[in-house]
Amino acid sequence: MLAETICSAVSAAGLGIAAVTAYRKRFLTATRIAAYSLVPVGLVLTGVVEWVAGIAFKPSVWLGFGVLGLSWLLFMTTRAIERRSGTTRAERKAARAAGRNEAVAPGASAPSLGAGGAGPAATAAKPQSKPKKKQAAAASGDDFSDIEAILKKHGI
Repeated sequence: MLAETICSAVSAAGLGIAAVTAYRKRFLTATRIAAYSLVPVGLVLTGVVEWVAGIAFKPSVWLGFGVLGLSWLLFMTTRAIERRSGTTRAERKAARAAGRNEAVAPGASAPSLGAGGAGPAATAAKPQSKPKKKQAAAASGDDFSDIEAILKKHGI
């Protein structure tokens, strides 16, 4: 009841300011002020003000917001702890290694499965010739050679 009265008073004051502005021959501004001043009355007539007032003054609604905030806080805390722990990083590495395409070895020039009927057991028995650090360095060197070629092409 009080919210509806306040919204009506604000609208009446806004319409008064719009009338004074129109009297000063600033019709575009007066029309804009009138439009803004009719918004509170429209909200009262549609029932939005009553709905918001009902939500704002119910303790159960604020308790619900508190529970949502607590759950968000717990979720973010567990994510931060998970990122700092060492066990999940190893699990992520294992999952990443399992997800790789094992048909071609990272440093191989030809597919390992297509070589003369040698099965996966034969490829698994062969040790890798290069350590992973050297392979990563070679891969990054290939990337830079492509960039260098592009720069030379443009004369840079």
